[in-house]
Amino acid sequence: MSQQPDPNLLVAAEAAPSLPSATLSLRASARLGPVFWLSVGWLALVGVLAATASLLPLRDPNISDFSSLAAGPSAHHWLGTDAVGLDLLSRIIYGARVSLAVGLFSILIGLAVGAPLGAVAGYFRGKVEAALMTVADAMLSFPALILLLFITAFFGKTLVNIIIAIAVVTVPVFLRLARANTLVLAQREFVLAARSTGASSWRVLWREVAPNILPSLLTFGLLAAAVAIVAEGALSFMGLSVPPQTPTWGNIIAGGRQEIQTDPLIVLFPSVAMFLTVFALNLAGERLRSMIDARGGRR
Repeated sequence: MSQQPDPNLLVAAEAAPSLPSATLSLRASARLGPVFWLSVGWLALVGVLAATASLLPLRDPNISDFSSLAAGPSAHHWLGTDAVGLDLLSRIIYGARVSLAVGLFSILIGLAVGAPLGAVAGYFRGKVEAALMTVADAMLSFPALILLLFITAFFGKTLVNIIIAIAVVTVPVFLRLARANTLVLAQREFVLAARSTGASSWRVLWREVAPNILPSLLTFGLLAAAVAIVAEGALSFMGLSVPPQTPTWGNIIAGGRQEIQTDPLIVLFPSVAMFLTVFALNLAGERLRSMIDARGGRR
């Protein structure tokens, strides 16, 4: 006679997904504070401006106004122009497209590749974990900047290659984070209850573990996106990102470094835009991480 599952375990398994969930309720989101919402507001503003740049009444970011070379803010050029007469406001808004695209897509790729591998390593353990962690440790032992320089120099300085290069660097980080979270969750009562009801390992991993490690991974993704934006800016500053004529925050800063003594506004405005965006991502990510940790401590 086959053994019948314990009814108490069945009830626990059905209720389990809601017990450890780290998703933020409306009540919890209200406690995030004004700083968090200011950060979200700034990120939303930058995203909307970048997405609708072609619809806004902006000057062409690649057409010079030779009557206003390195000019200060005016009615015609709200943030002034650079050394060759390019409108700074237009270039900063168009440049946000590249910076945000790098920050968003490189992290999404790193998350999509690294998180499942880390969850598999943390749940199944054994040789699978050993093999994946060996690869991750080997990738992390290689200096990230050197790897970025190698990929961009070897495969070409295109936006797609920059995104892929940064994504490759983030994969082992997400892998290790997902593995660490999975190791903890794999021993929780709701996972053990799901196993006792006869659910397959893949079903438990997908239905019970994955939804509960995702909030932490997404929160870390905000912090990683800030690093990715800075990395793209650094590559642009060194001339190893997209071509110089393509407006990016890093390219604008690099283009104005020769005039920094006489016209510091050329460098100041794109630097402020990058700083505020990176700062907002860090503030939002840290606040969400603190709330998730606090909720986890009360379970």
